[in-house]
Amino acid sequence: MSLSSLKVAVVCMSNMNRSMEAHSILRKKGFSVRSFGAGSRVRLPGTVRNLPVVYDFSTTYEQMRKDLVRIDRERYTSNGILHILGRNERIKPCPERFQECRDRFDVIFTCEESVYDRVIEELWVREQETCQPVHVINVDMDDNTEDATLGSLIICELCEHLQQAEDMEGSLAELLLAVERKTGRSFLHTVCFY
Repeated sequence: MSLSSLKVAVVCMSNMNRSMEAHSILRKKGFSVRSFGAGSRVRLPGTVRNLPVVYDFSTTYEQMRKDLVRIDRERYTSNGILHILGRNERIKPCPERFQECRDRFDVIFTCEESVYDRVIEELWVREQETCQPVHVINVDMDDNTEDATLGSLIICELCEHLQQAEDMEGSLAELLLAVERKTGRSFLHTVCFY
């Protein structure tokens, strides 16, 4: 499978940190990639513990950044959120919800088990049109910048192996097992159909 023909999606809850880090890395490597959130709204850390700042998915990354600078520039600079929003702005205008996208992908990576469950549920309720398979693979990563980078590098490695595979369907289970052994992480994997 050629690099440009492998269509990849990465999904986290808010399309803010983990999915966007993977989007950035995969795009730099030349992959056809899109990123999404699976939550109902975008949630960012608030200035008060357990009270997030909440945005609609239609809110641009630029609007969020300007809003957070107004709320508390120092706090959002020190916790890295302004840096994350700046990176996101360079990739696309605003977060997107997976449930609203009808594009087809060869592989959909999720960043936590609850997101994996939402993506599979969404794919199962959609009407199947072509019976084209899509592999949904969960690469669990904590929602912090360090683990987002490590998890994204694992996703990138999996994509590089998949693009080189002559038979993606036949070699995927073996590939996941090899990467599990190498990284010590286990993956969830389901095949759904469009």
